[in-house]
Amino acid sequence: MSHLQKSPECEADQGQTCEETQNLQVAAVSYDTGEPCSSSHFMASSLKDQTCEETQGLEIKQVSRDVEEPGPSSYSLMATNQDDLADQIPSTSGGLSDQENQGNPVNPPCQPDTTNTPVMSIDSKVDFLVNYMLYKYQMKEIMSMTDILKLIVKEDEDRFPEILMRATERMEMVFGLDVKEIDPVNHCYALFIKLGLTYDGMRSDQYSFPKTGLLILILGIVFMKGNRSTEEEIWEVLNPMGIYAGMNHFVFGDPRQLITDEFVREQYLTYQPVANSDPVQYEYVWGPRTRAETSKMKVLEYVAKVHGTDPIAFRSQYEEALIEEEERALTMILDRAGSSSLSGASSGAMGSSFPDI
Repeated sequence: MSHLQKSPECEADQGQTCEETQNLQVAAVSYDTGEPCSSSHFMASSLKDQTCEETQGLEIKQVSRDVEEPGPSSYSLMATNQDDLADQIPSTSGGLSDQENQGNPVNPPCQPDTTNTPVMSIDSKVDFLVNYMLYKYQMKEIMSMTDILKLIVKEDEDRFPEILMRATERMEMVFGLDVKEIDPVNHCYALFIKLGLTYDGMRSDQYSFPKTGLLILILGIVFMKGNRSTEEEIWEVLNPMGIYAGMNHFVFGDPRQLITDEFVREQYLTYQPVANSDPVQYEYVWGPRTRAETSKMKVLEYVAKVHGTDPIAFRSQYEEALIEEEERALTMILDRAGSSSLSGASSGAMGSSFPDI
C-alpha cells in the first residue's frame, strides 16, 4: 500500500518556515527537490510538547534496539561468491531475529517526549532516530533536521551526519525505505519505498511495520539464484536471520503467510511448480508487478551495496541486467517512434479531409 506524505511543518533556522507541499508520494521514484517542505496544521518542532494519548502509559517497544548496522558482514543476503549463493548464510546479529517472536503486540511508537530523557549514547540515539523515522512514516509526515537535532541528537550535533547515516542504512536494509532530503535549503527529509516499488505491506487500520525489506530480500534471492528459487532455498537464507515459517516475527508477522499469500497476491512473486519435478516441488519467480515497477539492475545494485561492492562484481547477473536495460531502452524508443508516427499520420489524415478552397 502506497503512502502519501502529508504536510507537516518543518521549522528552519532563523525562524524561517517551509512552504506548502501536497501529496508527496512515498513510492515515487522522482520528486522535486526544489519544493520546500510543507507547512500545515502539523508542526514537527512541537513534538516534545505533544503526547500520544492512545498509548499513554504503555511501554513503547524499541524495535531497533538490537538491529545492528548493515554491512557486508552482517547483511550478507547473497553469497560473496556470485556463482554459489548457498556458500554464505546471512546474519543480522539479532536485527531481524526472533527475539520478539512470542506474539507480543507491538505498540505504535508515540511522538517522543525527550524533556527528561537522560543522556544517551550514540548507539541509543541511532535507535531512537530509527523509531522516530518509523513513527513519521506511519503518520505520513516529513522530518526536519532542526527537530532531529532538538529531539534526538542534542549535544552531539557534530555527530549528526554519522547518526543520520546509520539510521538511514538501517531503514534501508531492514524496512526497505530510503531517507531522502527533499529540501536541501531547510534540510527536510521524507521516506520513500526503495527500488521504485509501490508496496510497504502496512495496514491503514492498525499499526504495523513496513514489509518492503523482506520483499526486496526475496527478490534478490530469486534473481541471484538464476531467476527462480525453491521455497526450501529461500528458508535456508531466512532461517539463520531468525525468520521462520509459521513463527510470528515482530516485524513481518507470519513470514510464510506474508511470502506465499501476500507477496503472491500482490503479484510481486509467482508461485509455480518446478518443471519435471517428482514429487512436485514449487518455486518462486518474479511476478508481473515486480517486472513493471523495478528492474534487475536496481535489485543487483541493492545486493552489491549490501556486500560493499559494485554490481559488476556479480558478472553473470550484471550482464543479464544490462541486457534487460538495453531491451527496455529499445522498447521505449520504439514506443515513442510509434506514437510519433501515429500522430503524424493522424495529422495528415485530418489535413486531407478538408476540401481545397
